[in-house]
Amino acid sequence: MNEVKGKVLNEVKGIVNAQAPKVWAITLNWNGREDTLACLASLEGLDYPNYDIVVVDNGSTDGSVAAIRQAFPGVSIVENGENLGYADGFNAGLQFAYERGGDYFLILNNDTVIDPQALTELVRVAEEDESIGFVSGKVYWHNKPDTLQTAGRFNDPMILAGNHVGGGEVDRGQYDTVTDYDFVDDVYLLVRRAVYERVGGYDPNFFLYFEETDWCARVRQAGFRIVYAPKAKIWHKGNIGGGSTTLSPERHYFLTRNQVIFVARNASPAHLRRYLLWSLRTQAVDAARYVKHGFFKHPIARLRGLASGTWWWWKNRNAVSPGGASRAGGAASGALQGKVLNEVKGEAYGP
Repeated sequence: MNEVKGKVLNEVKGIVNAQAPKVWAITLNWNGREDTLACLASLEGLDYPNYDIVVVDNGSTDGSVAAIRQAFPGVSIVENGENLGYADGFNAGLQFAYERGGDYFLILNNDTVIDPQALTELVRVAEEDESIGFVSGKVYWHNKPDTLQTAGRFNDPMILAGNHVGGGEVDRGQYDTVTDYDFVDDVYLLVRRAVYERVGGYDPNFFLYFEETDWCARVRQAGFRIVYAPKAKIWHKGNIGGGSTTLSPERHYFLTRNQVIFVARNASPAHLRRYLLWSLRTQAVDAARYVKHGFFKHPIARLRGLASGTWWWWKNRNAVSPGGASRAGGAASGALQGKVLNEVKGEAYGP
């Protein structure tokens, strides 16, 4: 695959290295055969000359693995054998790619279609400064291809990670400047090898939701920049937001629980207390709204999540320093970083 596409990027693309940096594209599959096949087809159309692809399968039962092998025999597959969740699933792929000498790792959701020039643009921006740890770009709705889901996120004074910049806006070029953000979504995310070596991968405590937000916070604390590359584009079939009644109660549980854990790990004790009071008030208002529309399981799930996240903080409060969490090691810990809490160990939720 790589030989056919060429060995070097030309100067027009902004990289004049004798050999373009090696990139491993990593996607995670859990019973998402058709989405994953479409994602892989778009990945194989990238114009970047030096990359390989690995699919991490979280114990799918829909014939995904066989279908991928038949359609894309050159794609590597890591079979976890069970659903390890989003965080540990991707960690398995990161470790696989790290051991094979990748200079960068392109994480992307399997329900995406990536632009052919996206990886070239991500690498071009990353190569401009060794302090750039993460690079992402424009994320569009798949069913509204000119409408943005996100360009990035800045800090929020209460919940730390603010709303998605550009969310719901038609792209008219208003976000066409390379920009440093505090957070980016990992619908697709280029990760520098040094980030994985120094910071590690996702924290499995999150299992589902806020794992990329926590990772961004750790990356910035380690001194790396998080940069938005506007010429990189991807189209996403899923929803990156939270709070919708279209989400299952289980996902509401993880959204609420993991926000508490994220704030606890990255804010002072005084800020955490303010946040918990604010969250209780918010949950009460939202519960009334859900009940009014006949959704009874959703507010219960969110209250359970609030209680679970608070309990996690209480159990781990001595390990969380004021203003930020203690952190696991780098690449040596790889996919083993942290432990999945008992309460989510048996859940079967995919990414």
